[in-house]
Amino acid sequence: MTRNLLVPLDDSPQARRALEHALTVHPEDDVVVFHVVDYSESLASHERPGRGSRKEGWYQKALDDAEDLFADAQAIADEYGVVLSTETDAGKPAEEIVSYADEHDIDQIIMGSHGRTGASRILLGSVAEKVIRRSPIPTTVVH
Repeated sequence: MTRNLLVPLDDSPQARRALEHALTVHPEDDVVVFHVVDYSESLASHERPGRGSRKEGWYQKALDDAEDLFADAQAIADEYGVVLSTETDAGKPAEEIVSYADEHDIDQIIMGSHGRTGASRILLGSVAEKVIRRSPIPTTVVH
């Protein structure tokens, strides 16, 4: 029986390894690659002190960047003979990942860990950790 897998994707090597893991370990399952545009990071990165902000166009750039990520992901999947489904949403990554999985009958989440340690992990939190805590379905974290 084919299962539905969700692979959250950003531009990290860990996310790439998670995708490769999903394609290798679950070759018969359907894979949805999911990217979340994080408003807080996107808005903060486009502020220009003393000159206002460049809020116009940032979201379109984030969507364009997501399409580039999806093209790279499909190139990886092509090596396995798999056609990926892709989805983009905006919000807080952990919340959106769990919400998408719940609303779309996902059987398992396979995601990368950013490998943060020490103070940065405590201060910034971990999307993977939040997903593990909130997800009612199995979640595999690939390092």
